[in-house]
Amino acid sequence: MFLTMFTVTAALATASGEGAPSSKTLTFEGACDASGAVVLGKDLFIVGDDEDNMLRVYDSRPGGRPVHAADVSKALRIASGKNPSPETDIEAATDIPPLAFWLTSHGRKSSGKQDPNRFRFFATRASPDGQSLQLEGKPYTRLLEDLLAAPQLKGFGLASAAQRAPKEPGGFNIEGMTAMEDGTSLLIGFRNPIPEGKAITIALLNPVEMVKGSPARLGEARLLDLEGLGIRSISRWRGQYLFIAGSSSSEGTSRLFTWDGKAGTPTRVESADFTGLNPEAFVTFEDKEEILILSDDGTRLIDGTECKRLKDPAKKQFRGFWLRVPQAAPPRDG
Repeated sequence: MFLTMFTVTAALATASGEGAPSSKTLTFEGACDASGAVVLGKDLFIVGDDEDNMLRVYDSRPGGRPVHAADVSKALRIASGKNPSPETDIEAATDIPPLAFWLTSHGRKSSGKQDPNRFRFFATRASPDGQSLQLEGKPYTRLLEDLLAAPQLKGFGLASAAQRAPKEPGGFNIEGMTAMEDGTSLLIGFRNPIPEGKAITIALLNPVEMVKGSPARLGEARLLDLEGLGIRSISRWRGQYLFIAGSSSSEGTSRLFTWDGKAGTPTRVESADFTGLNPEAFVTFEDKEEILILSDDGTRLIDGTECKRLKDPAKKQFRGFWLRVPQAAPPRDG
């Protein structure tokens, strides 16, 4: 199924920081709530927004406006009901070439009400230049049921968590996903709940088969010590896992951790300063010495109005911050 495409012209943006070094900060236009991203080509990436159902292609060098954009609402079979602009709450993305995989929060709305539109796992196929983007197979809508039924997750209180608002203590919210070392499985990470003060991860073993209609097969579940924080984003880069960790609510400053995927506890990257940013997505080019971290700037004020509440899409923007990750230190004993 081909998605509706919108072509726009890339434009150079002025870097602006608010706490981040301006020399390494880019501004990307047309959206506010960057929540998941996938490397597309040499300098291009696709980003999802948790406030709409658009996938936007950006050039990581100049920033500015999207090169292309696609509305996935129809392809994802979104039910609008009385809401003129229903959202799926896209929160995570990764790729197993040639496919990109996208995951919604699978949590309730901030009000605590359930919304079936938020139960989506889907895949897209794009050309290297981003000018062609289409849905692969069908969106998978039963992942929450699979997670609640998984015996390896029974001790983590997911059934009761799924009845709560996503940012409520003990609520349910998935925000991280990345391809694993085997090249066929995905690692999923929870922002909430945080049992025993540790973040939940679980392996998803058959993502390609899921978008063809097969039920999910879940692998090992692990609790990771991220200093009491949940997972806001995951990426596997140069043989290690990177985690953006943050509180289950919107409080506090996020932190960066690295992990070898084996025994031991993830290591905090002390030099990563996210002051003034709300990091929620990675863009990790294997051939670049720095990673690009995207900030969810939905509540950032622009001309006195929260970005996500702006009526004019041209005024919306989010920031990206280039960061050099130091050599991973030996993991702490878990």
